[in-house]
Amino acid sequence: MPANNEKNNLGGTQFNLGAFLTKNSMTIALVVVFVLFYFLTNGRLLYAQNMSNLLLQNGYVLVMACGMLLCILTGGNIDLSVGSVICMVGGVAAVMITNNGINIFLTILVCLLLGLAAGIWQGYWIGYVRIPPFITTLGGMFIFRGIGRLVLDSKTVSVQDATFLNIFTAYIKIPGLDSDGRILSPLVVGVVAAVIILYSTFSSRANKAKKGYRQNSALSDYGRSVLISVVLFVYCYMLSQYKGISVMLVWVVVICLIYNFITSRTAFGRYFYAVGGNEKATQLSGINTNKVYFIAYANMGFLAGLCGLLCLARVGSVNGSTGTSFEMDAIGSCFIGGASAYGGSGTIPGVIIGALLLGVINMGMSIMGIGDSWQYIVKGGVLLVAVIFDVVSSRKSGK
Repeated sequence: MPANNEKNNLGGTQFNLGAFLTKNSMTIALVVVFVLFYFLTNGRLLYAQNMSNLLLQNGYVLVMACGMLLCILTGGNIDLSVGSVICMVGGVAAVMITNNGINIFLTILVCLLLGLAAGIWQGYWIGYVRIPPFITTLGGMFIFRGIGRLVLDSKTVSVQDATFLNIFTAYIKIPGLDSDGRILSPLVVGVVAAVIILYSTFSSRANKAKKGYRQNSALSDYGRSVLISVVLFVYCYMLSQYKGISVMLVWVVVICLIYNFITSRTAFGRYFYAVGGNEKATQLSGINTNKVYFIAYANMGFLAGLCGLLCLARVGSVNGSTGTSFEMDAIGSCFIGGASAYGGSGTIPGVIIGALLLGVINMGMSIMGIGDSWQYIVKGGVLLVAVIFDVVSSRKSGK
């Protein structure tokens, strides 16, 4: 009898190969695109500076996409106003710092609250009055863009305050590890992160075994953890060959970790999936769905406010066009990363993969000297393919 079970398990593993490829299709696509552009750019994609800039240039996308995912989970809804909120918040910050000389920390607090206020405004109409999210955020897109241009007086305002810029864009230097000719802190971070990942895998498997839960094979779990650890360490090595770890990268990683914890480990995070899966059943279970919608869009406004500060610090200036089409990158990252067009499914790791895929496409084509027009065409095609894949897969699974 045990021999039969082993045979069935082996057969099941072989049978599930297609399911494995489907589940990890975007990860595979990211690897394929990365390898493709590596050869098309004659290896320039892997330069240390390019690898450092890959996450820094797409940091705002990752932060926004974490918030956008919560909106999408509630039923495929999106927020079209985030780019305009970035313009408004960035404009207010630039004017407060450069034109009025207001304290940096007070400015940051005011701008974060301003982004939150924009989200609360839209969340109220969407959650409690039940105005469709598309219409509400489309109106917000025009309103907040207009406010931003009024604040800027249709001018470009730059920020040169070193304290403000260092809060978001400085490179971390640890005494004893980092100097002008040697940067070791990224290597230490890479080793520590690898140890944490491997220990988490071991702890998780031990916990499941203790409780009698079904789990993947040891080879599958440890193989994935080792692969992630190696990739992470290699990336940290590349950072050590350039300028080290940027504060902006820390901001992005912290935000992604927080929202991954919320969506995967908390009951509150599961509410967003429940609303997108079946709103009526969720209401009958005692969950206030109006509040869930409200929090999703209020949160999105807060993160857009943070992105306004990140963009201002990275670029060093803001104008009336800042943030244009940023919302499309965030939405695209979510859908490419596996979020369902109908809501109810999607993960932060998937969002990260989607954002990186778009980032590699942008960087690879820029290195090759291909213009923005073709970049838009390629990104649009990738997004369309991802959504078609989701819709077809949903129909086949009977959802």
